[in-house]
Amino acid sequence: MPPSKSIVPASIADYLDTVAQPEPDALAELRAATAAHPQAGYQLDPDGGRVLRLLTELIGARRTLEVGTFTGYSALAMALAMGPDGQVVTIDIDSSLQDIATTHWKKAGVVAQITAMTGPARDLLDDLILEKGEAGGFDLVFIDADKEGYAGYYEQALVLVRPGGVIAFDNVLWRGRVADPNDSGIRTEALRRLNGMLRDDDRVTAVLLPVGDGLTVARKRA
Repeated sequence: MPPSKSIVPASIADYLDTVAQPEPDALAELRAATAAHPQAGYQLDPDGGRVLRLLTELIGARRTLEVGTFTGYSALAMALAMGPDGQVVTIDIDSSLQDIATTHWKKAGVVAQITAMTGPARDLLDDLILEKGEAGGFDLVFIDADKEGYAGYYEQALVLVRPGGVIAFDNVLWRGRVADPNDSGIRTEALRRLNGMLRDDDRVTAVLLPVGDGLTVARKRA
């Protein structure tokens, strides 16, 4: 398995593992299938998956949107949390891992509930807004893709999510780099900008959770 992205001390992380509810078998199997991939570290960590499933259940989500499919873990987590009447739309610029995702979605019995779209996320999100009339049509938007695009995806997500709905972002602590004044990398700076935007944005109520690599949850105000 890839090394943990969590910024929590190892001793605390080990304890948390002992009190966490078990990862559903379908998610554990997909995680194992992804472990050998060179970019396996891109996958949402189990704690992030638990938070995402809980958010889905808490708001009674029935339609969710994801930016960044990878091997399909977070889409599967949301589909399982919603049950058979839920629908997930997931977007990724790269379809090379689609077979892994589809195989595990089928095995979990949720493949009919997940629509996978391939292409630039900015364009596809605009299409959902302008061509398909999906403004306000989603309960939850989860963003885990190119960090430079986060701020733009956030503005589009605000249009697509309903009032009272939730937008969540992964990797917002960037393995602690956002707190390092000597790190001026493009992705680090993009995440700093996003974190500052969310702090100052009165359109949402937001909290940055030190879960995994940092998980922000923002609720769109009415």
